[in-house]
Amino acid sequence: MTQPLRLGIAGLGTVGVGVVKIVRQKAGLLAARTGREVRITAVSARARDKDRGVPLDGFAWEDDPVALAQRPDIDVFVELMGGADGPARDATEAAIAAGKDVVTANKAMLALHGQSLAEAAEAAGRVIRFEAAVAGGIPVVKALTEGLAGNEVTRVMGVMNGTCNYILTRMEDAGLPYEEVFAEAAALGYLEADPTLDVGGIDAGHKLALLAAIAYGTQVDFGHVELEGIQKISIEDIRTAADMGYRIKLLGVAQMTGRGLEQRMSPCLVPADSPLGQLQGGTNMVVLEGDAVGQISLRGAGAGEGPTASAVMSDIIEIGRGSRITTFGQPATGLKRTQPARSANPAPYYLRMALVDKPGALARIAAALGEAGISIDRMRQTRHDSGSAPVVIVTHKTSRAALDLALEGFTDTGVVQGEPVAIRIEAV
Repeated sequence: MTQPLRLGIAGLGTVGVGVVKIVRQKAGLLAARTGREVRITAVSARARDKDRGVPLDGFAWEDDPVALAQRPDIDVFVELMGGADGPARDATEAAIAAGKDVVTANKAMLALHGQSLAEAAEAAGRVIRFEAAVAGGIPVVKALTEGLAGNEVTRVMGVMNGTCNYILTRMEDAGLPYEEVFAEAAALGYLEADPTLDVGGIDAGHKLALLAAIAYGTQVDFGHVELEGIQKISIEDIRTAADMGYRIKLLGVAQMTGRGLEQRMSPCLVPADSPLGQLQGGTNMVVLEGDAVGQISLRGAGAGEGPTASAVMSDIIEIGRGSRITTFGQPATGLKRTQPARSANPAPYYLRMALVDKPGALARIAAALGEAGISIDRMRQTRHDSGSAPVVIVTHKTSRAALDLALEGFTDTGVVQGEPVAIRIEAV
């Protein structure tokens, strides 16, 4: 008789509870699809007596996740605690050393330590699966490692943080300023304990780095992801973008060039009628482009109990079926070190700034752009405040290097108040 697949689950928050529910409620379905019974043997969490709304009777309890990872009666260690280091990393390393396969939703741990963990797992003949770490219920990791394995990936692009997408779409729909919607998101529990992980683009940057490693056969290189959050986006930016037929999204883009690997996570203007532009609320979308397949789009819930637990279970079932795919789709020891590169692909840019309200101010800005080799496509001067003249400029296509040169030139003009906002207009 085939032996059951025995799980040890570390972390009983939203996702952990979701996994327990699926295993309890869909035992027959899981057994049919896995070819063997899927059984939870033991669990671990910080508070043993907390009411989680799901029965935990019949499971052994370990206060220490490392002890859970080392138990002889588990086959798969399911790490759902989070955190790049500390208990999550310690327990994952202990599980590998004890001969366990690992399923995790921990994007931060893999973005920072994925290479060493993958090498350790493969040396021990174990696997690490992490579908739930990227874009919630969207099976994008499986798409890259399996479905598109015959393609040379030319670009990975997407909206990968539901909280940021909620904030930006809520600002547009309700006409509310960033600060008010941020407070609303915090009250609803949408933000991480450290909100900069969300609004600063860090969470989404972790995900982009993992996808880039799979797509291009490179070691995970989160340290060279260009990060810019949404904190500077104003309701005026949202409205002006809408007037021009665009929406603002926190967009991740990774692509390999002759100069090296470009990885950027930053606000971009995208056409309002494009699939990315129509993305509302907490929904995620990842767009993959390959030389053979062309462009495909994967869209769905990027977080939440059900979608993320669904992704965890997909990895568990694959392990139960005997699938032994390497962590990043290629042997970890063969993954290349990246040569980081900044995007050289020209694009139009949206610029917003406040100028000193005096004659010749706008001419100085136009001159600074011209000296950097940048031409103006259109320009709009909005309301005048006391002593200040807000201006919006859309450039023709230019490189980011040229734009940075122009922004430095703005400082020398002496007519710019505060820091200009510069947002790339992305072709999607």
